[in-house]
Amino acid sequence: MKKFEYSTVPLLVHATKEILDSWGQDGWELVQVVPGLNPENLVAYLKREIPQS
Repeated sequence: MKKFEYSTVPLLVHATKEILDSWGQDGWELVQVVPGLNPENLVAYLKREIPQS
C-alpha cells in the first residue's frame, strides 16, 4: 500500500507559480488550493509518496 505525507503551504497571489514549482521540484503534488485569511493569500494542500524501504 502506498503511503503519503501531506503539507499545507501559504501561497502569495503574485508568486503562486514560483512557489508551486519549487515544491514540485521536491516531489510534492498539488491536491487543492483554498482561500486564505485575506484576499491576497491562498493555501495549497500538497502530498507526496513516502518511499517504502
